[in-house]
Amino acid sequence: MSQAKVEVGEEVDFKVPKMGESITEGSIIGWSFKEGDHFKEGDTLVEIGTDKVDNEVPAPFDGQLISIDADADDVVEIGQVIAKLKVDDQGKESAEKENAVSPSADHKVDTTKKELPQQEKPTTRSAAPQNRSDTYYIPERSNNFYSPLVLQIAKEYHISYEELARIPATGEHNRLRKSDIYKYIESGRPAQFAQPASSSNFELPDLKFDKGQGKRVKMDRMRQMIADHMVYSKHVSPHVTAYAETDLTDLVKWRNAEKEDFQQKNGVKLTFTPVFIQAITKAIKEFPMINSSLDGNQIIVKEDVNIGMATALESGNLIVPVIKNAHEKDIVTLAKEVNVLTQKARENKLTFDETKGGTFTISNVGTFGSLMGTPIINQPEAAILATGLIKKRPEVVERNGKDEIEVRHMMYLSLSFDHRIVDGYLAGSFLKNVSDILEDFNDIIR
Repeated sequence: MSQAKVEVGEEVDFKVPKMGESITEGSIIGWSFKEGDHFKEGDTLVEIGTDKVDNEVPAPFDGQLISIDADADDVVEIGQVIAKLKVDDQGKESAEKENAVSPSADHKVDTTKKELPQQEKPTTRSAAPQNRSDTYYIPERSNNFYSPLVLQIAKEYHISYEELARIPATGEHNRLRKSDIYKYIESGRPAQFAQPASSSNFELPDLKFDKGQGKRVKMDRMRQMIADHMVYSKHVSPHVTAYAETDLTDLVKWRNAEKEDFQQKNGVKLTFTPVFIQAITKAIKEFPMINSSLDGNQIIVKEDVNIGMATALESGNLIVPVIKNAHEKDIVTLAKEVNVLTQKARENKLTFDETKGGTFTISNVGTFGSLMGTPIINQPEAAILATGLIKKRPEVVERNGKDEIEVRHMMYLSLSFDHRIVDGYLAGSFLKNVSDILEDFNDIIR
């Protein structure tokens, strides 16, 4: 592509940059400058959130912000023009380079390769019934563009184009967003079996629940995405949870004895998390089907073991950084990565690559004082393990053929699994294996 000639003082389109292979859209979190403000090259102009991480988009050159074309909370596509910038003298060269590599503002993602349960895609949006409740039935939608993410969700739920046309859209220019389709699915897909207007007058019942009075707090963008993902996971995967308890007395004694020397030698604290991760990776080696995902009628058994760690943020939200190839790493390496990723998560500095590619997730609910939990599967994985509070309890142990009561450090393990892929025998066997490894932990600390 030939470079566009840019004159000093000329206005330049500022477009949404690429933010990862699978990212096709994001939402504006906020602008760092107002219209008319001047900025320097490298200053953060705007923050854009995706379903993974927040991205600070820097200024490509010195200049002035002439106009803002996308406000906070607007959903924007990769390559979309979201502002006009004016180039200063020192910004001319950078602007020419930016224009040479930026995608066209008119670029549209090709969605024709996505197959939905309908022979042909309708050319208009007028097929929906017109005498339905305005809540879920819209006579006509002017915007017939669907993002790849929306099409993928529709494909997984076998939602046809005709049914998509009946879902109310809240996006800019009447565009259907992922939150719209999740909300529709959560409501039971009331338009799924809709018949022509003359044969039915179905409407959603208005049950008028009393939600009570109190202070109203608007959900932030991350909390909305978490809500979407949790509802989606419960709808797509039949959840079953299995429980086990494990005796960590010896492990607790070892950690208490070694933690000071470990920190002095390796420069990082020794927590239980890397030990748990090591135990999980060894158990996955014995039961690889736990480390899988479902794609249609095929099960993808993953070769790599990438462990996601559910990490709580100060805001109360949750994010899941991923330790890649955890099965190839020792306790020291895992401890360092756990520390780095946790710190970056709390400082909102995780990159997109650090949150993608997980194959199995662990959630340490014991950190918050919970005895146990029933975690929701982190899609598209097959299972998630929750570790509870390590608590001293009187337990009956056998010594020299006699039962004795001793104070032991006990912990509950909770494994939520997708019953489409994992049955009770596999889940129970995997869970017991994790427990056995933690009780006889010498192999994982060498």
